[in-house]
Order: sequence, then C-alpha cells, then structure tokens
Amino acid sequence: MCFKNPCPAFLLLIITVCFLSCSSPKKSVGSATSIPAIITAEVPADSTRTDAFLENLLRQYPQYFDSILQHRKDWNVQLIYTQVDKGANGMAALKNYYFNLNAAKYFYPASTVKLPVSILALQKLNQLKIKGVDKNTTMITGQEYSGQTPVYNDPTTPDGRPSIAQYIKKILMVSDNDAFNRLYEFLGQEYINDQLHRKGYGDVQLLHRLNIFLSPDENRHTNPVQFFGAQNNSLYSQPMQINTVSYLPRKDSLGKGLIRGGQLITEPMDFSLKNRISLEDLHTILVSLVFPYRVHSEQRFDLTPEDRNFLLKYMSQLPTESTFPPYSADTAAYWPAYCKFLLYGSEKGVQQKNIRIFNKVGDAYGQLTDVAYIVDFDKKIEFFLSATIYCNKDGILNDDEYDYNTIGLPFMKNLGEVIYDYEVKRKRKFLPDLSPLIFKYDK
Repeated sequence: MCFKNPCPAFLLLIITVCFLSCSSPKKSVGSATSIPAIITAEVPADSTRTDAFLENLLRQYPQYFDSILQHRKDWNVQLIYTQVDKGANGMAALKNYYFNLNAAKYFYPASTVKLPVSILALQKLNQLKIKGVDKNTTMITGQEYSGQTPVYNDPTTPDGRPSIAQYIKKILMVSDNDAFNRLYEFLGQEYINDQLHRKGYGDVQLLHRLNIFLSPDENRHTNPVQFFGAQNNSLYSQPMQINTVSYLPRKDSLGKGLIRGGQLITEPMDFSLKNRISLEDLHTILVSLVFPYRVHSEQRFDLTPEDRNFLLKYMSQLPTESTFPPYSADTAAYWPAYCKFLLYGSEKGVQQKNIRIFNKVGDAYGQLTDVAYIVDFDKKIEFFLSATIYCNKDGILNDDEYDYNTIGLPFMKNLGEVIYDYEVKRKRKFLPDLSPLIFKYDK
C-alpha cells in the first residue's frame, strides 16, 4: 500500500508497527464457546402501516407509480415522509407519513448501516475521554485473527495517516466499504449492537463487515487498533475484541433462487446471519442527528455539536467538492449526484446549488435504499424522506441481473421530485432558518 508524501517520522512509525504486527494471524478455531444470551426486542409483528395521504399522493402520478402501487408487496416498497414545521422559536415539529411500512418485512440494508456506525465511532471517542485521541488522531489497525487485514497508512490523506475522520468522510461521500470495515473493527461488534439496542433499536443486528466474506466467528473478532500522537507516541491501544453475546435467531430470507458456485439453487437465499435494520430505525437515527431534541433522550447519541456538524457536512458534500480524499480528480467514477438516489436517481449531472441532501444510501442484492434529509436554501423548505425498494423481478440473487436502472433509480428520482414539489407548495407559518446547514466545502 502506498501513501502520499509521508513525513520521515511517520515512515518510522509504519516500519515499527509493521514489525510488531508481522506475526502470522491466529487461525479461526470456530465459534466462541459459552456465549451468553442477550434479551433484545422481538421483530415487530407483521403489520403494515400506510397513510391515506401518501397513498393518494402516489395515485395522482400514475405515470410514475402505477407499477409501484401494484407491486408494493412483491417489491417490498416502504416509505417514510416527515414534514418539518418550525415554530417562531425555531424548534421543529415533525409529522410522519408512511407507505407500506413493515418492520417485520426484511430487506437487506446494504450500506445504510454505515450511518449508525459512523455516528457510533464519534460517540466512542467521546466516551473514551483519552487526551489527544480524537477523530483526527492517527489510527493504525493491526491483525491478530483469521481474515483480518492491517492498515498502516492512507494514501487519500495529505500525510498518509489513517484516521477515523477520514474513514467517515469516505463513507458519507462515496460509501467506501473498507472505511466502514475499519470503523466496525474500532467499535467491535458487541459495542455496535449493544449501543443501538440501548437506544431503543432492539431488533437491529449488525453482524458483519461489508464486501468481504468472513465467517460469523471471524466477524465476531475485530482487529486491534492503536492511536498515535503527532510525535508518533502511542496514546491508546485497544486489543482485539471478541463478541461473546448471542442474538435472537432469525429466519430472514429473500428471493426464490440464488446462484452458488455457478449453479442455480431453487430456494430463497438465507439472510438470517446478515445485517438487519428497519427503515424506521434508519429514519429515526437520521432525525436524531438533525434534531436530537425530537427523539427520546435515551435515543440520542453522545455527540458534541462539532461532531454533528462534521457528520452533516460530509453527508451533504459532493465528491466533486472533495480534495482529500481526491474524488474531484475522478469525476467519471464520482460524479456530482453520486449516492444521491432521491431527486436524482441515475443522473450524473450537477445538482442544483440551492439544494443539499444529507443522506445515506445502500444497494445490494437488488435492494435499493435511501434515507435522506433534504433542504432547499432558496425556497426555505426542509423534509425527511426515506425509501426502500426491491428491484429484482426474476427473484434470483447473485446473478448480477437486478433492476436498479429500470425500476429502482427511476422510482427514487420520481418520488423525490413529487415530494419536493409538494413541499414547495405546502404553506408554512414560519420560514425556517437553514443557515446552520450551510457548510464550507473543499471546493
């Protein structure tokens, strides 16, 4: 792995850490023994929520939503739209509308899980309370177990030093998988799930890294990490963590068949050991970030105002506005509307300058999801909109033949535009002050 213009002292640090970490990783020895059970909330009963308002609004646009309405169950379309009305004191009142929302109907959340993990990474730093250790501190990731890989440098930073701040930037701007995995390893599987359960998200199970196949046992073991100061002095060492907590068994599955080893298996694909989080939980987590006072106190994350602004800035920053990481140098791979499904769909052109989208998307196994807070600074509107849809008409998984471009992305674009247009026409007693959401980006 190369790095960009590292200082000589950092070269010495890399060599030292590599020397200390070059022993062969331990082999996986199977699942951890004597795993105690944890009591978490059962997945809610199979009940679907649909408000007449959203149903009627979608029916007004048959050219966009006739198929969506007809196939809402097969395509597992779920929507949450939240109107925001500010009072004279600037405090927000929220009103939620739902369409086909069903927490018991499983969907694979893909990269949307990166939002709560990014938030938890900043929370854990605050809880550690170690002098000199913050989101910008150099964090070296080691390896001690089967499947683990180390990180000694980061070529996307000015000096080659990896940090939690840089990982979060990568996650929120372009949904980088390796960056998520490094935060997962810093937090540990037990901390992630315990904290989300304590905050009321009881049926959440975040069980694995992304874009790399590891066994459940390997995902329970997370890499050791070490933080270094400006003089390359060790500030904090965290040993490898092992999650010994068991979670409620699930029977989640998707599709009617899958490709395995080049062969078609005519049975649903088992997702019972894969990540699970409902659309409503993702939506509420985003609301808790934007308006912490609008969720119950136990649902609030331990974040400073600076933490919140950091997250909101990079959720809304376009990759074409980024110098480090250098996404602006590769507009073919990272176009302006990259990872902005709602309002823009598959468009690659420049977004409207008066609109900012604070969001996190996910797409995998035919599932397309976007959880967003959308503002228009000129028209003085703001609203939350979250949507997920299963874009896999043939029902076969792992065949790389999904319907993102023909079903999912057009739906996201049309939905965003219809709700946006409704918001433009909706009367407000007081116009919101959106100036706190205006950030200075790299470019």
